[in-house]
Amino acid sequence: MKTRFTTVDIRAVIAEINANYIGMRVNNVYDIDTKTYLIRLQKPDSKAVLLIESGTRIHSTDFEWPKNMMPSGFAMKCRKHLKTRRLTQVKQLGIDRIVDIQFGSEEAAYHLIIELYDRGNIILADHEYTILNLLRFRTAEAEDVKIAVRERYPVESARPPEPLISLERLTEILRKAPNGEQVKRVLNPHLPYGATLIEHSLIEAGLSGSAKVDSQVDAAQGTNRTGYIIQKREKKPALTPGTPSEELLTYDEFHPFLFAQHTKSPYLEFDSFDKAVDEFFSKIESQKIDMKALQQEKQALKKLENVKRDHEQRLEALHQAQEVDRIKGELVEMNLPVVERALQVVRSALANQVDWTEIGIIVKEAQAAGDPVACAIKELKLQTNHITMLLKNPYISEEGQEEEENSNALDDKGKKNKNKGQNKKLQRNKPVLVDVDLSLSAYANAKKYYDYKRSAEKKEQKTIEAADKAMKSAEKKTQQTLKEVQTVTTIQKARKVYWFEKFLWFISSENYLIIAGRDQQQNEMIVKRYLRAGDIYVHADLHGATSCVIKNPSGDPIPPRTLTEAGTMAVCYSAAWDAKIITSAWWVHHHQVSKTAPTGEYLTTGSFMIRGKKNFLPPSYLIMGFGFLFKNKLKKIKEKYKDQDEEDRELMMQLLGSAGSTKDEKDKGKKGKKGKGKDEPVRKPPFQKQPQKPRNMDAAARKPAQMAAGKDEEERQPGEEGENLLTSLTGQPHPEDVLMFAVPVCAPYTALSNYKYVKLTPGSQKKGKAARTAVFSFMKAKEASTREKDLFRSVKDTDLSRNMPGKVKVSAPNLLAAKKK
Repeated sequence: MKTRFTTVDIRAVIAEINANYIGMRVNNVYDIDTKTYLIRLQKPDSKAVLLIESGTRIHSTDFEWPKNMMPSGFAMKCRKHLKTRRLTQVKQLGIDRIVDIQFGSEEAAYHLIIELYDRGNIILADHEYTILNLLRFRTAEAEDVKIAVRERYPVESARPPEPLISLERLTEILRKAPNGEQVKRVLNPHLPYGATLIEHSLIEAGLSGSAKVDSQVDAAQGTNRTGYIIQKREKKPALTPGTPSEELLTYDEFHPFLFAQHTKSPYLEFDSFDKAVDEFFSKIESQKIDMKALQQEKQALKKLENVKRDHEQRLEALHQAQEVDRIKGELVEMNLPVVERALQVVRSALANQVDWTEIGIIVKEAQAAGDPVACAIKELKLQTNHITMLLKNPYISEEGQEEEENSNALDDKGKKNKNKGQNKKLQRNKPVLVDVDLSLSAYANAKKYYDYKRSAEKKEQKTIEAADKAMKSAEKKTQQTLKEVQTVTTIQKARKVYWFEKFLWFISSENYLIIAGRDQQQNEMIVKRYLRAGDIYVHADLHGATSCVIKNPSGDPIPPRTLTEAGTMAVCYSAAWDAKIITSAWWVHHHQVSKTAPTGEYLTTGSFMIRGKKNFLPPSYLIMGFGFLFKNKLKKIKEKYKDQDEEDRELMMQLLGSAGSTKDEKDKGKKGKKGKGKDEPVRKPPFQKQPQKPRNMDAAARKPAQMAAGKDEEERQPGEEGENLLTSLTGQPHPEDVLMFAVPVCAPYTALSNYKYVKLTPGSQKKGKAARTAVFSFMKAKEASTREKDLFRSVKDTDLSRNMPGKVKVSAPNLLAAKKK
C-alpha cells in the first residue's frame, strides 16, 4: 500500500493549493497527534482546512478529525505567528520532497517547511528562514548544518531541477545495467519522477520512450485537475457453503494520473488530486478493521481446509496401505514354490546352528551361481525372524513386463493429475520387495498380508465415519467464527467514543456524571474546562489522588450517596489502593477551587488552591466494580421512558451534555437560555463540538455533508444529541432492546447496582488479565444474550482495562465454578 507522497504527488497538490487557497487567512492551528496538524483557513465567503502530516502528506480535508484537547507547544507557536496571516505562496524546494508554505509577505512573512521524506519534520521559520520552532532537531548531511531553533534553514541546499535526461545518457545507463535487472529500478536513481511514472512511461512507449516521461512531468507541474485512488480486490469468505463470496475493495494507492499499469485495476476518479488524497487517508484507518476481519476469516477457513486435507491424507494413506498389502499377498500367493523353498533353506541353516554371517555368504554364493531361489532373496532380517524377497508376477513375460512399464510411463506423462494409488495399481506387475516371516508357511504369509489389507479397510471405514462428524463440527465452528468476526466488525464501526471517555468516569446511583483525571495534566484540564457553576469538586489528601468533578447542570444540592461515590473514586485512584489504606475524601463547591497561589508560592500542574471549608466524607472502602453500559437504539427510548418523572427525565437528558462551553465557544458570545427561574449561558458539550472519534471512522461518520453545508460540529446545539444520550445507555438491557455497542465502566461498587458487574478489590492480578476474567464471567452468565456476548467480544482489550485503579482481585458469583467448567 502506498503511504506517502512522491515528487509527482507534491507537484500536483501544490498546483491545486495555489489555485484554490492563496489569499485565505489563518483562523487557527490544531494538532491531531505529534506528527499531524490542521490549519484552518478562511475568507469572507469560504472556509478550508489544510492537513499536514510530517514525512507523509499535505492536502486539504473536508472531514472532521479528532483534535487534541490540549494544544501542543508547536501548535501554540504556530498560532502565535500564523494567526490572521494570509497564505501567500506554496512551493517545492528544488526537486526535494520539501514543501515551503509562506504566510504573509516581505519582512512580516513566516514559513512553514514540511519535509516529506525519511522521518519527516515540520519547521516554523521567519522571513529570513531562521527557525523559530520545529518538531525534531537533526543534523543535516553536511556536518556544519544543524536543523535547530535559531539556526537558519538551508533552503539553498535543496537539489535544483535537473535538465531533462538525454537519449544518449539514457542509453548509457541501460547499457551499463546488469542483465535481469528491472528497467524502472535501473532508471529510478537517475530520475526524480518516481518508479510509478517510469513504469507508466515504459508501458506506453518502451525502453526508448524518454519523451513520454518528460511530457508527464510537465503536466504534473501545473495543469492536472484530477485524482485517482487505485483499489485492490480482496475476496471475503462466504458464510454459507455454495453462496458466492463477496468482494472487498480496499484503497491501495493514490495518484494524480491514471497510469497505464493501473488501467486494469478498479479505481475511483475525483475532481482533484487533493480530494483523492483526502478520501484515501480518511478511509485507510477504517479499512484496517475490514482487513483485520478478513484475515481472521481467512485464518478460520484455513484451519477448516487443514482439517479437510489431514482427513484426505489419512484416508489416502490407509488406501495405499490396503493396495500395497493386497499386491504383496497376491505376489506371495503367485510365487508359493519359490517362497516356500526360500523359507526351508533359511530354516534349515538356522536349525543346524549355522552362523548368521555364514548364511549370508551361502546365499550370495548361490546368487552368483544363478540359483533362482537365492536370487529372490534380497536381505536377511534374522534379528526379526524375516527375510526380504523380490517377487514379481511369474505369468507375465519379460516382453509383456517391459511393454506394460512403457505404457505406464506414457500414462504417467499424459495424466499427471492421477493420484498415487492409481499409479501404484498400474505398476503392480513390477518386482516388489516383500518381507516374509520365517515362522509362517508361504501360504500363511500371503494370508497375513490379506488380513492386513482387511484391517486397513475396516480402519478406513471407521475413519470416514468419525471424520464425517469431525468435519461437520469443524464446519459449524468455522461458520460460527465467520459470523462472529463479521458481527464484531459491524459493532466496532458503529461504536461511538463519548467525550468523557478520555477521563476516568462513571454515572452515580442518582444519575450524575462524575469525571476525574488520569494524570496531573487531565486534573488541570478538568478544573479549567469542565468545572462550572453548580458542580462539585471532590479530592483526597493522598499521593496520586485524582481530582473528581460531579457535573450538576440543574444546580440542585448533590445527594449524599453521589458525594460518597465520588469520594470513593478519589481515594481508589490514589496510593491508598496499593497500600490498602481506608481514609476519607472531601468536597467543595466550584467557586472554592482556584489556580491562584498565595504570594510567593507556586502551584504545580494539577494542583489547586482550596479557599474556605472542606467538607469531609465518611471513610471510603476500597471496593470498585466493573461492568458494561449498553447503547440502545433510539427508536425505543420514548416508549421505554414515557412513565418517568418529567424532572428526572430532563436531568438525565442534560446530564451527559453538561460539560460547559469551551474558551473558543465563549469567544463567539453567550446566548441566554430560560431555565429554573434564571437565565444561564448555553453550554455546548465537547462531545457535540468534536466527538472524540478515532481516525478509523469512515467518511460518513465524520459527516462531511455538514462541513459542505457550513454547519460545523462546533455550531451544533445541545438538544440535537444530548437529549437522547443518557436515556439510550442502560446497564440492564431488556430482551426487546436493540443494542448497538457496549461501553466498559469501572466505578465505585455501590454505583453499579443496576449493572451486570463484578467486584474489584486490591489484589495481585494485572489489569489486563483482570479485565479478561471479568468478561469471561459475563460471557458464561446464563442470562447473557447472544447479542450481549457479541458486544463483549467487540470491546478492545485496552479499553477494557484502562480505567482499573491498579492490580486487583476479581470477585463474582460462581466465577470459580465457571472456570473449572
